[in-house]
Amino acid sequence: MKHPIGHEAIETKGWFATHKYLLLRRFCQLGILALFVIGPLLDIWIIKGNLSSSLLLDTVPMTDPFVALQAFAAGHLLESSAIIGAMLITGFYFLLGGRVFCSWVCPVNMISDAAQWLRRKLKIRTSTKLSRKTRFWVLAMTLVLPIYLGTMAWELINPVSMFHRGVIFGMGAGWVILVGIFLFDLLLVEQGWCGHICPQGAFYNLVGRFSPIKVTADKREQCDKCMDCFAVCPEPQVLKMPLFGENKGFGPLITSADCTNCARCIDICSKDVFKITTILPEKAEV
Repeated sequence: MKHPIGHEAIETKGWFATHKYLLLRRFCQLGILALFVIGPLLDIWIIKGNLSSSLLLDTVPMTDPFVALQAFAAGHLLESSAIIGAMLITGFYFLLGGRVFCSWVCPVNMISDAAQWLRRKLKIRTSTKLSRKTRFWVLAMTLVLPIYLGTMAWELINPVSMFHRGVIFGMGAGWVILVGIFLFDLLLVEQGWCGHICPQGAFYNLVGRFSPIKVTADKREQCDKCMDCFAVCPEPQVLKMPLFGENKGFGPLITSADCTNCARCIDICSKDVFKITTILPEKAEV
């Protein structure tokens, strides 16, 4: 009989080790939200602003480079602090892997992960297909529209910005979009928003394409093909060649920029096949 996902890992490593990186990610996501909230609530201003643009300790500017690009496309001149902030954030995510933003920072990821978890519990199987390249077309649209409209059109409905502003200032009608994302991921396309549509994820995919920090299937010879890692991975297509492509000349390094470095594969593997490494990629996936 097929055991529940993660059963072997829990039996082998214990519950905490099987959820270690997941718990760290939630702590990071909620902690970042808390840092922004304690300012207006408790008058403790460690950081001012929101995920789009903020100031750390009244000194260090931080600007989302995706938002900065939209502003530039709309014809706005960026202040030097915004440019510096965008460069700092771009460099940060280049080093750690751009889609670390998606799995460790973005609050909408918690909604998407909750939908994925509930899909598994309810055993929902849907046949709706959507290309993962769709997000890059949406990204292009978000950068082209401001040129013609003269405004950052995407930011009017961006659920990432909306969620973060909503926590601080009140959600309002933003709940409609966030609930819509949850239902879309739950009922239609697994990881539909984060894995197929979100232009911000596509942008950070490009930023972190050559990041030195990767996940590797370092002990792939120990893999027992339980497929639990494929079940929990938000981008399961990145696992195939590093795990099973040795006879085709593929190394164990997950070089695809689609990988979010969420480390769920590390958590869920009872054989400790995966680990995080800083070795530069030797062979890129097509």
